[in-house]
Amino acid sequence: MALRNFLTNCNQTFRYCALLATSDDDETRRASLARPSNFAPTTDSADREWTAVPPAVKPHIRTKRSNVRVKLDLPVCAVDAASKRDFELKGYRFEAALEQLRPPRRIRVGLIQHRIVLSTDAPILDQINAMHSRIGEMVEVAAMCGVNIICFQETWTMPFAFCTREKEPWTEFAESAEEGNTTRFCQELAKKYNMVVVSPILEREELHDTLWNTAVVISNSGNVLGKSRKHHIPRVGDFNESTYYMEGDTGHTVFQTQFGKIAVNICYGRHHPLNWFMYSMNGAEIIFNPSATVGALSEPMWPIEARNAAIANHCFTCAINRVGTENFKSEFTSGDGKKAHHDFGHFYGSSYVAAPDGSRTPGLSRTRDGLLVVEMDLNLNRQISDKWSFKMTGRYAEYAEELTNAVRYDFKPNIVKE
Repeated sequence: MALRNFLTNCNQTFRYCALLATSDDDETRRASLARPSNFAPTTDSADREWTAVPPAVKPHIRTKRSNVRVKLDLPVCAVDAASKRDFELKGYRFEAALEQLRPPRRIRVGLIQHRIVLSTDAPILDQINAMHSRIGEMVEVAAMCGVNIICFQETWTMPFAFCTREKEPWTEFAESAEEGNTTRFCQELAKKYNMVVVSPILEREELHDTLWNTAVVISNSGNVLGKSRKHHIPRVGDFNESTYYMEGDTGHTVFQTQFGKIAVNICYGRHHPLNWFMYSMNGAEIIFNPSATVGALSEPMWPIEARNAAIANHCFTCAINRVGTENFKSEFTSGDGKKAHHDFGHFYGSSYVAAPDGSRTPGLSRTRDGLLVVEMDLNLNRQISDKWSFKMTGRYAEYAEELTNAVRYDFKPNIVKE
């Protein structure tokens, strides 16, 4: 009997080993092995999944718990407002060592995830105005929490309709990055709350009348500081974005704000390590990753990628994803032999912030609108870089030479054979 119990526990421990593979006690990842990429859309978090783990197994599961990230006390008025407005509010803090010559550089960032407010077939202007209203009430709570920089999800003013491959009516959501109604709305928020606003939209460039997937960065003064266009465009599954816009032409722009140097790596760019790397090389202290991605495709990768990027590039990273399932009037296919369908899949939220020391916050809900408020000391970036001697050991010149050779048409891989 004892042997059988032991073998049973071993088997169950094996089954639940993903609890340590991707988790920093992040409750939204507790069951990633038992259900690797198919959390039901209604599963709010894996807290409930964790309760199903047999008590005898739990002691055998080691989870890495950060000693740097702690919960952040948020104002009662903000907590009450979030409850009344029906969205999740969480707060955490990252600490850095006190230095003798540099004062702490503590700032607060806010990440907002949300579902669409109206149905996808509602009038376009009504949809945009409804999103403005929803974001406005969430940003107000962020201001109550002392947020300095706020970032929204990818193309936040519209359904993520690129899966349909239809141009109408979806291209009508596109706006000017400099003078569009959404940018003007965000400028008012920035001025009102003394807050930097990162607003990812579908942009229509007026000069050439072309579309781009663009993040507009607005200073806390209310001025448009600049824009960063999506650098990598996916060609996988229902991500049919390449039929709407091309790869971005803004390079790896970093924006100097009053609260620190920030960059925006939009969605699919998180799969490309060199993309994160170049933002870091240009001096980014915080890299935002506003996204729109669904569970069946990317959820097992989600808790790892931005966290890995924070470690590799000794900076803070902020991963934001929308929530909900968006249904479209016309059916579309995915090129995978399966039947036509009306939805893209479930956007699983789970937004989080990762620090350069490898710690990270728990994620927001998989199903609810949410605001994540995170206080960080930007001094931690240099402290970690110095500790690991990243600048000294990077060998950047050697890699630059090898990459230059690797992209030549006559490149031959350096493979030794017997």
